[in-house]
Amino acid sequence: MAAHRCNFPALVFLCTLSVFIVVGSQETTPGSDADASAVNNPQTVLASDPQTVTETAGEQTPEEEPPVEVEEEERRWEATKAEEATPGDAPSRDQAMSEDPPRPPQPTDDFQEELVIRPLHSGDIYTSFQFRTVWDMDFMGGHKVSHYRLFPKSLGQVISKFSVRELHISFTQGYWRTMQWGQPFLSSPPGAELWVWFQDTVTDVDGTWKELTNVLSGIFCASLNFIDSTNTVQPSASFKPLGTGNVTDHRFLRYATLPREIVCTENLTPWKKLLPCGSKAGLAVLMKSEKLFHSSFHSQAVHIRPVCQDWQCKTTSWELRQTLNVVFDLHTSGQGKREWSLFKMFSRTLTEACPLASSSKIYIDITDNPQWDQFELSPATALLSQAVVLGDRRTYSVYDLTQQGTFGSMRSLNALLRWKSNDRDMLRPLLHGERYVAGYGLQTGEIHTLMYNHHPYRAFPVLLLDTVPWYLRMYIHTLTVTSKGKDNKPSYLHYQPSKDRVRPHLLEMLVQLPPNSVTEVTVQFERALLKWTEYTPDPNHGFYVGSSVISALVPSVVAMDTNITQESPLFSSFFPCKEESSYFMRIYTEPLLVNLPTPDFSMPYNVICLTCTVVAVGYGSFYNLLTRTFQVEEPSQGLAKRIANVIRKMRGVPLL
Repeated sequence: MAAHRCNFPALVFLCTLSVFIVVGSQETTPGSDADASAVNNPQTVLASDPQTVTETAGEQTPEEEPPVEVEEEERRWEATKAEEATPGDAPSRDQAMSEDPPRPPQPTDDFQEELVIRPLHSGDIYTSFQFRTVWDMDFMGGHKVSHYRLFPKSLGQVISKFSVRELHISFTQGYWRTMQWGQPFLSSPPGAELWVWFQDTVTDVDGTWKELTNVLSGIFCASLNFIDSTNTVQPSASFKPLGTGNVTDHRFLRYATLPREIVCTENLTPWKKLLPCGSKAGLAVLMKSEKLFHSSFHSQAVHIRPVCQDWQCKTTSWELRQTLNVVFDLHTSGQGKREWSLFKMFSRTLTEACPLASSSKIYIDITDNPQWDQFELSPATALLSQAVVLGDRRTYSVYDLTQQGTFGSMRSLNALLRWKSNDRDMLRPLLHGERYVAGYGLQTGEIHTLMYNHHPYRAFPVLLLDTVPWYLRMYIHTLTVTSKGKDNKPSYLHYQPSKDRVRPHLLEMLVQLPPNSVTEVTVQFERALLKWTEYTPDPNHGFYVGSSVISALVPSVVAMDTNITQESPLFSSFFPCKEESSYFMRIYTEPLLVNLPTPDFSMPYNVICLTCTVVAVGYGSFYNLLTRTFQVEEPSQGLAKRIANVIRKMRGVPLL
């Protein structure tokens, strides 16, 4: 008890002292917070409440001084306190906030969209959608990116994970008829095509390629998972990088095609989801699946590559370009007359541009209609643009969707093309290619590739790439190249033989095409007999062989523009141009359909039926005879005898 009495006054003294300490800290805390905020951001304090700063300064000093001097004293006081602090002391929260380094500038991105409408000589309409997303981000440095704004996150993760330098993928339904439609802005073969350049840091290119095809198969809802070593090649000269850098090591390049791939709505839907506005606003509103696939030609593509930010190319950006090319047929549309409009082609009109797009324009080619005597365009637009496309200078009427006056009072744009005359000259393209299979029987055959040079006086070289499956065993010693009835020896030839069920044939050659000539490349092959498990479900339909690839620098009619700026149209700035006298072009031939020796797959059914019949009739009867038991059956009694036995049984007399 005495101990408790002695401790009670000390306890009361400690409680009283703690109360005074808490009250003193509450009185001094607001002033210290205000001082710290004024030191950290004096401009905010001055702008928000200058009277408070003046009153505080008046309380601290007997004479009134300007607020600037007070801030300088506070800064000097803050610096003195920092110098007096020992290294072991932890900095305060306000000091830590004031000492944070400035945040680096966030990477910028930009999105542009375009629609090009070109009337074709055949009476059809060629429409080309161009979407371009540029992001100032370095994926090659191994930086992990967690925030995506306009660039799709799914493709950004693919680039980072698989160390992709360039990726080009296309899905095409139909064949581009060059002799009727001319040259497209960007060619693609029928089916699916994929070629990728990997970075030099990738050690296992084949394994990375296999994983990448599986991932892309899921992203685009396609059969890219069927790409394996039997349809993958490593071209040595045909596919060079289209972006920055001059990579010459073709070990990091992979190219594959699936000529039988069918393109449908499930491929278009994930493609549209990669756009910043999706299909809710902008030009993507016109992409109605019912109309797009009811056409003569449909091709959608995705191209990813690094590009230069400025003309000095000190820094690079990543460019995602999505293209959609459609050719509407005059007869399949059911119109019966040459009159086209946005509503007739897409069943929709435009009401606004994509809010995230810095540029949204519609280009209508009026080069062949200088005096407006071929067709008329409504609503009329005063904006005109000229661009050098495929070696020719073209003139376009431009609708700028970012301007509200473009939509008029109806707040809707429905461009209309109405023809006045049907007399139009057919212009032949300078470069054209064809391919077919010759021969008879199911043992041997020949592959013929024709390359046309329609230039009247200029010769130019072309690079031919042929990929032939392993089950067509090519005889390379039968290779012949002729031009105008004479042998045309290739200046460069690269051939990689196939291995059964491992890799296909690869043939690359550089051939000089004489002016106004047809160059024919012929090679013989022998058909292999496959295992019965290697045939497709419809073996009598045949087996597809991918298209040949023809790459060339074609002479230009006008001087090409070697300085591509941001103001250049997207459809004229895809392939880099380094010479004013020529432009790069890549075209594709038709895919081949080859019949192989096919066994009669009805024979197994016949054998099964015959075997079952023999077993049921022959062995069944024999087994029945071996396992049946025989018993002697007593003759049955007559009716009279049975009645007599009943009577005798009732009388107790023995039965008969």
